[in-house]
Amino acid sequence: MSTPNNSPDHENPRLVPQILQASENIFHAIGINIPPEWLSSDMTVAQLRVLLLLHTEGQIRMSAIAGTLGIAVSTATGIIDHLVKKSMVTRSTDAEDRRVVICALSPVGQETINRIWALGQSQMEKLLRGLTAEQLEKAKEVAEFLLANVQSHNTKSIKTTNEIV
Repeated sequence: MSTPNNSPDHENPRLVPQILQASENIFHAIGINIPPEWLSSDMTVAQLRVLLLLHTEGQIRMSAIAGTLGIAVSTATGIIDHLVKKSMVTRSTDAEDRRVVICALSPVGQETINRIWALGQSQMEKLLRGLTAEQLEKAKEVAEFLLANVQSHNTKSIKTTNEIV
């Protein structure tokens, strides 16, 4: 397996827009398979963003939620209040400083994220169905290139010092 291209000037800069266009074409061709129960859900986009943040970062301070999402702490508190009422998030205080509110996904919230992940996996399986063994091998190789590139840039964490537990 080759190593990712870490140079800022790629040899083929025209390929990136072509790949993005192909990706967009795939998205339009397969459509979005949204389960009917999601369309009737009372979950807001802001609530979903908080669930995804908690899934990615684990336990996190209320102030970090607000800062990461670019919203006021009072707005984050309102979103968390709704998610706590839906049993999707747990809220606790820091043992050393009771003013610090710490939030985390509950089992119900984790199950919601798992269903979203499963939907994405189903879409990916749909994309791979019908490919030959050779094409699947190439797809695997591309996935490994992308993973190596992400790992080399260490882009996973958005944590900031003193904000996340």
